[in-house]
Amino acid sequence: MPSRLPIQDIFAGLVTSIGTAIQYWFHYTLVAFAWLGVVPLTACRIYKCLFTGSVSSLLTLPLDMLSTDNLLADCLQGCFVVTCTLCAFISLVWLREQIVHGGAPVWLEHAAPPFNAAGHHQNEAPAGGNGAENVAPDQPANPPAENAVVGENPEAQDEQAEEEEEENEEEDDAGGEDAADANNGAQDDMNWNALEWDRAAEELTWERMLGLDGSLVFLEHVFWVVSLNTLFILVFAFCPYHIGHFSLVGLGFEEHVQASHFEGLITTIVGYILLAITLIICHGLATLVRFHRSRRLLGVCYIVVKVSLLVVVEIGVFPLICGWWLDICSLEMFDATLRDRELSFQSAPGTTMFLHWLVGMVYVFYFASFILLLREVLRPGVLWFLRNLNDPDFNPVQEMIHLPIYRHLRRFILSVIVFGSIVLLMLWLPIRIIKSLLPSFLPYNVMLYSDAPVSELSLELLLLQVVLPALLEQGHTRQWLKGLVRAWTVTAGYLLDLHSYLLGDQEENENSANQQVNNNQHARNNNAVPVVGEGLHAAHQAILQQGGPIGFQPYRRPLHFPLRIFLLIVFMCITLLIASLICLTLPVFAGRWLMSFWTGTAKIHELYTAACGLYVCWLTIRAVTVLVAWMPQGRRVIFQKVKEWSLMIVKTLIVAALLAGAVPLLLGLLFELVIVAPLRVPLDQTPLFYPWQDWALGVLHAKIIAAITLMGPQWWLKTVIEQVYANGIRNIDLHYIIRKLAAPVISVLLLSLCVPYVIASGIVPLLGVTAEMQNLVHRRIYPFLLMVVVLMGILSFQVRQFKRLYEHIKNDKYLVGQRLVNYERKSGKQGTSPPPPQSSQE
Repeated sequence: MPSRLPIQDIFAGLVTSIGTAIQYWFHYTLVAFAWLGVVPLTACRIYKCLFTGSVSSLLTLPLDMLSTDNLLADCLQGCFVVTCTLCAFISLVWLREQIVHGGAPVWLEHAAPPFNAAGHHQNEAPAGGNGAENVAPDQPANPPAENAVVGENPEAQDEQAEEEEEENEEEDDAGGEDAADANNGAQDDMNWNALEWDRAAEELTWERMLGLDGSLVFLEHVFWVVSLNTLFILVFAFCPYHIGHFSLVGLGFEEHVQASHFEGLITTIVGYILLAITLIICHGLATLVRFHRSRRLLGVCYIVVKVSLLVVVEIGVFPLICGWWLDICSLEMFDATLRDRELSFQSAPGTTMFLHWLVGMVYVFYFASFILLLREVLRPGVLWFLRNLNDPDFNPVQEMIHLPIYRHLRRFILSVIVFGSIVLLMLWLPIRIIKSLLPSFLPYNVMLYSDAPVSELSLELLLLQVVLPALLEQGHTRQWLKGLVRAWTVTAGYLLDLHSYLLGDQEENENSANQQVNNNQHARNNNAVPVVGEGLHAAHQAILQQGGPIGFQPYRRPLHFPLRIFLLIVFMCITLLIASLICLTLPVFAGRWLMSFWTGTAKIHELYTAACGLYVCWLTIRAVTVLVAWMPQGRRVIFQKVKEWSLMIVKTLIVAALLAGAVPLLLGLLFELVIVAPLRVPLDQTPLFYPWQDWALGVLHAKIIAAITLMGPQWWLKTVIEQVYANGIRNIDLHYIIRKLAAPVISVLLLSLCVPYVIASGIVPLLGVTAEMQNLVHRRIYPFLLMVVVLMGILSFQVRQFKRLYEHIKNDKYLVGQRLVNYERKSGKQGTSPPPPQSSQE
């Protein structure tokens, strides 16, 4: 091997590498063109062709496919269509798995499986500890008013009775041929070979499916995806839309639908509803004439349509209703009217509906979170009328499959009433009280502009980056809320003698099942009727409390129990009203008072005042709780703690001044000089710099740079940031932060700012250039130096790549082989001899 590679070898290696790169480039370009161009463009053009409604569009479809008009817009729209069709396909596959594993409804199978019969007998004759829970409603020993199930969960008993009645009717109508057909269908569902599926899954990977492995097999997958898109557009969009369109035209509702600004969506939903009704009728006719396969197919299609409509109602319609109801009830708080909302809807219907849906989703989410917090405090079984989202047996899709439509409609109406009543109680009524007691407090100032001498951008970024994360990332808030709920529950329980009903009896929880039965009998002798909670709620409570299974938690029903429950509801409503009044007034009042010292009499957005007030209230409550926790330890310990916390606060303020003050300011100013000013300000104008805006943008840039650094490879900055984050605030090391983090970063930023300025203002005038050239150098030196740095980085990267290519060419041409040998220290002449073959083989 020569000491240096010949030029012809290097040139040949370069040509080979460039040829390989060009080959891969062509292949990946073809892959990107197929998946990002052909598939979405074909989907979009077929979608437009089908919904044009003319025969000429079908005839000109091949020419429309090759058209170059609106390529980008059609590709983006086609990506959305492809995403919808793929989601529909995945949802269908997942729904099939739910039906196969969870079982189809009884009316679809027309044959009761063995476990259904067992469950029916278990309901008739419960055994073990569940006997007290599943008491039959027709027992003459206990009247209905004292029955455990009637007192605890009447809705569950009604639903169980309805399900048993439906099962009995279906079993009476089912024949032998129906049962055989159901068994054959179940056998077909389970008749598959696991080895073949596993082998196919191993062969088909994401790289092979998308074409990233270098093969052209992905062209077949592109064809199947285009066919699948066409089929799904035709079946799930075209047919329901035209069914709904013809029905609305026939009924004369076309003008009303067009006035809603959502003609396509409403028409498609109406088409799905009519399709579901048609499937029900056809299923009934197929059952009468005993077309078993047709009956099963029609039933499965009805389940698909039914689940789809219920998902739209649960996820789309219900949050939208909650969002609009929240907006209507809070109009007076923002000095708005229904006419304003109507004008905003007409100007931007899609944005308005999305914002109201988003507000409704947030409201539903926080309501569900509060219910989960209540379950951690209350006795299992108190909230029997609300579904437990943390229950491992809770499966909403199975409920959509099995429960009839009228049950879902009843739940929907009940949910709307409950959520709407809570909005009235906690939003509309407090606003009316505030307007009557404090007329000048409302409305809130929520205008998008402000006459304050502070930049809106600075306050928004300060709110999003500092205030809200500090409030949301604290776990103390949830513990405080849980403690308040527990204190209120204990108070209400002792005032109304409902402590056993709300929290349960702790001494009874520790007893066994036999002791509970004895206690129940003893309670009956004392004319107090015990009511037993549901086992599912009890198991969930045990999981939340991280303890063993607590079984059932009976409670004692005092005298005048319905009156006490009514007083409990009234007390709860008054408490919620007072809490809502405090939340609507105290943070905003405190925030306005504090912001007045900064902005004077200028009005600013109430979002900032409310955030400032919430932060101050949280700090006050946190300080009070800490002092209360320190009080039993004595005065000396308190002084010691105050001294430690004062020192920690001083260190934190110094670190904040450096890392949250100086670094973002320098970073924002550098970004302004390098990027913003050269792009926005011409050479004949003088740029103006606003420190607040530069600092606010610097905060955002610093967070982005820190996040990218933590996600990137290991280097000194990432190591230092991870160490500072691991130490936390309580173990903050001021010397380490200044020496390892603040000083290097600030030095680099200062050099980046000062060196170009010294060159432009100090060295360039000494060269005797004109004033125009000095201005050009002064304004363009920062982006010029950035380009120089980037170019040097690219050159260094290319040098490293060329060295790797050089080694690769040398190894390909001259390397004979590689051998693993044991390391042996050389000693004398024997050490110079090559190692024996045995050691080399090892």
